[in-house]
Order: sequence, then C-alpha cells, then structure tokens
Amino acid sequence: MDRAWPDGIAEDEAGIQWDFLRFLRATAVNKVAGLTREQAAATPLPSSPRMSALGLLKHLTAVERWWLSIEAGGADLPSLWEGSPDPSWDLTEDDDPRSVVAAYRAEWALSESSLAGVSPDDRARRSGKFTVRWVLAHVLQETARHTGHLDILRELADGTTGE
Repeated sequence: MDRAWPDGIAEDEAGIQWDFLRFLRATAVNKVAGLTREQAAATPLPSSPRMSALGLLKHLTAVERWWLSIEAGGADLPSLWEGSPDPSWDLTEDDDPRSVVAAYRAEWALSESSLAGVSPDDRARRSGKFTVRWVLAHVLQETARHTGHLDILRELADGTTGE
C-alpha cells in the first residue's frame, strides 16, 4: 500500500495528526502484505500468546471503532472489544490477511466520516471526557506502538524487515 511521509512544514494540527495516522495505517497493512494466513495468524511470542499480525490488525480496527467513531464521533455502532479478555485479538477461521485488511480499511473510512466537521478542541461526542485532540493523539500512539509489534512479528514470520 502506498504511503506518504507527512509534510514537515505542517500548519494544521488536525491535518498533521490525520496524515501521521494514515501513514501508520498504511505501514501496519504493509507489514502483513505477502504473508500466508498461517504466517499472519502465528503467535510466536510466549509472553503474548494471543498476539498475531492478524490479531493486531483486528485490535487496531477495534481501537479506531471505539475511540474515533464511537467515543469522539458519537456513532451508534457496536464496540468490537467488549468482553474479557478483549476479543478483538481473536481470530476466526475466516480471518486471513485479505479479509482483516479489508475490515481495517473499511473502519478508516468510518472513522474519518464520524469525525467530519469536528475540530481538535471539540469534546468527544459520546462521553465529553476527552477532546478530539486527545483522542487522535491516543489513537496515533496506539497505532504506532502496535505497528512496532508488527515489525517484530513480520521479521519472525519470514525474516523480512523494513520501514
């Protein structure tokens, strides 16, 4: 997936946050490109027995759904992570790189449309406990952190390293 590094002379706060999020989303998706279902579903880390590349993408889908669409945007949608332990990491037999990436990409459009017309200073529409600025920063850090995990999982899957 093509990705573009955000402009270094950014003047629009919300715009630069969205640009970095789009960059990180594309990076995350690229980390599973070319993996088989078996490779992408592997859980090679003994300390994190539910962490797979596909599970990470499903979790990031749930993060966007909750924080951007539901919390900040006020969308009336079901949460994808209700339950204990958090079910967003779990895979079904139908989950493969293509289907999980498609669901993640569909969530991007939903997230962005849920926040159309809001400003960084606006309060989250669901609870009002957060500003949109805070929610975007939180989703950025969560996506960046998990994209780092995807780097490791990709290298363990097939030895590929990269940006």
